Amino acid sequence: MPNLEWSDALALDLPAMDDTHREFVDLLALVEAAHDETLLAHWRTLVDHTGEHFGREDQWMQATRFSSSNCHSVQHRVVLQVMREGISRAEAGDPGAVRQMARELAIWFPRHAQSMDAALALHLRNIGYDPATGAVTLPDALPQAIIHGCGGATCSDSERIESAVQAA
Repeated sequence: MPNLEWSDALALDLPAMDDTHREFVDLLALVEAAHDETLLAHWRTLVDHTGEHFGREDQWMQATRFSSSNCHSVQHRVVLQVMREGISRAEAGDPGAVRQMARELAIWFPRHAQSMDAALALHLRNIGYDPATGAVTLPDALPQAIIHGCGGATCSDSERIESAVQAA
C-alpha cells in the first residue's frame, strides 16, 4: 500500500492543478512499489513530471503577480534539487536513498498542497485565471503589486530563503 493516496483532502477545486497532483500521487506510488531494477526509471519519470508540474505552477504565479521569487517557488526548487540528487544516488548504487526520498515526499506533499498550493489555487480562482489559456477574466482582482513571500505576513523574507538555498 502506498504511503500517499489521492483523496478529496488533496483536491483544490482547480482541475488543472488537481489533475497534475493526482498524477504526482500515482507516480509516487509506482516508485514506492518498484523493484530495484525499475526503481530508477520510475524515479526519473516522477522527477521529470515534478519538474514540469512545478514549472507550470511557477509560471502561473509569475503571470498573476504571485511572484516567482516567493517561498512557494523556492520550495519547488529545493524539492526538485533533492529529487535530482536521488537520481545521482541511485546511479551510484544507493536505491535506499530514493526509497527514503519517496517516503519523505509522501509526508511533504499533502502539507505543501494543502497550504502553498491551496493559497495559489484560491488566488487563481479569485482572479478568474484559466490555466489552459493564461487568460484572466477578473483583471481588476489582480494584486496591484507583486505578492512576495507566501502572500502572508508569517512567511519568511524571500531573499533570506534564497540565500539559504544557495548556501545549501
